[in-house]
Amino acid sequence: MTDSAPIAAALASLPDARRIAPPRVSADGVASVILDVTGLDAAARDALEAEVRGRLATVPGICEVRLVQTAEKAERRLIAIASGKGGVGKSTLSANLAIALRRLGHRTGLVDADIYGPSQPRLMAADGERATAHDKQLLPIMTRYGVPMLSMGQLVAPEKALAWRGSMASGAFGQLVEGRWEHVDTLVVDLPPGTGDVQLSMIQKHRPAGAVIVSTPQDLALIDAARAIDLFNTAGVPVIGIVENMAGYVCPHCGEASDPFGQGGAEAEAARLGIPFLGRVPLDIAIRRASDAGEPPAAGDDKAAAPFLAIAQKVAKSLGK
Repeated sequence: MTDSAPIAAALASLPDARRIAPPRVSADGVASVILDVTGLDAAARDALEAEVRGRLATVPGICEVRLVQTAEKAERRLIAIASGKGGVGKSTLSANLAIALRRLGHRTGLVDADIYGPSQPRLMAADGERATAHDKQLLPIMTRYGVPMLSMGQLVAPEKALAWRGSMASGAFGQLVEGRWEHVDTLVVDLPPGTGDVQLSMIQKHRPAGAVIVSTPQDLALIDAARAIDLFNTAGVPVIGIVENMAGYVCPHCGEASDPFGQGGAEAEAARLGIPFLGRVPLDIAIRRASDAGEPPAAGDDKAAAPFLAIAQKVAKSLGK
């Protein structure tokens, strides 16, 4: 058997030497090596393997190198962003929450699971960018805000209508969630409105760590929000809390405040149901304009970012528990 000292010396100066288990060398000169490639992308894995092979080839007595790569399964938390009905600002909250969580230090990714109405490419300034695949896995695109994203809007033309049955929509959702989310520890999932097949598929196959419910203050929206909450409660998925969106409007010209959709309804509903109230996002034309322009307010430092950062802090605290 080859002396282990020359082997250790050949590998010791590698920057990733800690990833290499002590090689085993057979009597006929075959070196068996295990590499821990957890967290490395494909290029880094290949480079490390080539370097190890090259160095061991210089060790006297080694005639063949057999190498196996191994990696720990990444622990990744899913946060479901849900609503009982459409038009309550769920996608806007999802985009801003993903950015805000990243600003708080979480390695956050974003899944646009609203199969029939994907809007995250516009919100995240990624219109026209197309997702690719490697080894049958979708590769997320990196947005300008440092949040990788996958959306059905990256796979089909913007003007194309999807007339898919529930099983097809659920299958598409699975491909998005099972993409190659390297280095991501928190995945914000922008769900379709309602309580349909995609929500059920997620709960059954990709159980989220918690759900955030988005509603406007008006009674009709709160009725549907309560149904979404009931779905997650029934499935045993923790409801992180409820967000009241479009809560209050201040006229930019005269400064008068009004409440087109009411105010405080979501907070009262949270108290009634015994779940946390995460905060309010105002009905602000600055948020609407920034969202349409692909400039989520949470990425900035003005007052429009404040409610999203405050909500993200509460969500992060809940996940920490």
